[in-house]
Amino acid sequence: KMPASIPEADRRHRASAAFSLSFLSLVFSITAFSSSYWCEGTRKVAKPFCKGDSKGDLCIRFNSPDGNNSQAVQYIWETGDDKFVEKKFHAGIWYSCEEMINEEGEKCRSFISLTPASDRGVLWLSIVTELLYVVLLLTGNILMSVEMCYYSSVIDGLKINAFSAVVTVLAGLLGMVAHMMYTTVFQMTVNLGPEDWRPHTWDYGWSYGLAWTSFACCMAAAVTTINKYTKTILEFKHKRKKLERSFRIQYKFPDH
Repeated sequence: KMPASIPEADRRHRASAAFSLSFLSLVFSITAFSSSYWCEGTRKVAKPFCKGDSKGDLCIRFNSPDGNNSQAVQYIWETGDDKFVEKKFHAGIWYSCEEMINEEGEKCRSFISLTPASDRGVLWLSIVTELLYVVLLLTGNILMSVEMCYYSSVIDGLKINAFSAVVTVLAGLLGMVAHMMYTTVFQMTVNLGPEDWRPHTWDYGWSYGLAWTSFACCMAAAVTTINKYTKTILEFKHKRKKLERSFRIQYKFPDH
């Protein structure tokens, strides 16, 4: 006969804690994966020529009739920083966008097309790994929710608990590898990417932080799940020893 199960309230509390962390990790990973703010920064570009009657600090006006010849254009590039303007940009796994000068909105390009040909394989591997990370997180969430609603057998619950722990740990490892691969690809693109895209200054954005927060929540969920499994096994062993001890005492001193 199996010993009595651990207190239901304690089991539910630990299961809900693991599920909450895993669910947060899933939401953060999907949000980061679909956004384009993994990296943000500025690009320094030459100010365009003013068209028509347009004026301002974001364009250059020439009063001379030969303002569009090659010497005048060369002059623009050789003068100081006042002839340049900084455009903000942000990039993610899927696309990169930058603001437009003298116009509303942004111009977006596929980040895959900007990546050097030698690094596109790594980028695609990063994308596939990110997708597997999301799929495994979703699987872990489903298993944890099934365990929370499964009351017929504590042993079956333990089996689901062990499987969800393995899936969550594997998801965390894949997420870490995917984030690191994208970081490497972005840095290579900064150095070897197209001239009309290379940033002047850049830093990691909120999506990048959210992706690593998702990884932290995933590993916390895995640790909580493993701790729950281990504690349940230890309590089973403790109860079994107490039961065996009581049987031995009853055998030595039977009731008359």
